[in-house]
Amino acid sequence: MARAQAILQSQFPYHITGRCINREWFHLHLELVWSIFSEELYVTSKIYNLQIHSFVLMSNHFHLIASTPDANISQCLHRLIGVVSRRLNECGNRINGTFAGRHFKTILQHPNYFLNTYKYVYRNPIAAGLCQRAEEYPYSTLYGLLGQAYLIIPVLEDTTLFSDVEGTLQWLNTTPNSEHWESVRYALKRSYFQPRKNREDGKVTLTLNDLI
Repeated sequence: MARAQAILQSQFPYHITGRCINREWFHLHLELVWSIFSEELYVTSKIYNLQIHSFVLMSNHFHLIASTPDANISQCLHRLIGVVSRRLNECGNRINGTFAGRHFKTILQHPNYFLNTYKYVYRNPIAAGLCQRAEEYPYSTLYGLLGQAYLIIPVLEDTTLFSDVEGTLQWLNTTPNSEHWESVRYALKRSYFQPRKNREDGKVTLTLNDLI
């Protein structure tokens, strides 16, 4: 079956995620993987005007929120994922690809959808049991934005964080309603952010006004 064509647009941010083949871990120390991703995100942003909002690297996948003013998400990701995969293979002396098939892209067509995804991305390490607070995880742009490490990934001005750092961190570290959390996970598997409907009453489990 042919893959669906990517939706090219410049109005809204995307959430992008890619996972290693067979859900395996990266076969390298995560610090090296982070360094390679950081360098290639920097280069991709300069070549293709990829505007990065946040990035989190996990043990076998990544989460990226980014905008494309030139409506060229396919070019951006073709370069980013292709070069990262090649460099990881060279460093690990491997010949097989790193990532499993296609990456997934979701358009965040409303500010609240962006905010829910922002929290989902930065809480991923907490959900995986890797840290207790979002700002403690070192392979995250949040860690660098807060001055805890040198950050070469060119993140756009984070008005969500810097309008109220203490309040934003408190929000990120507050455990969300499990039903809403699952609704965000479901929504991020669609081309456009689309919260799941409750099977019993047909209502969406996460409305435009809800934040996880």
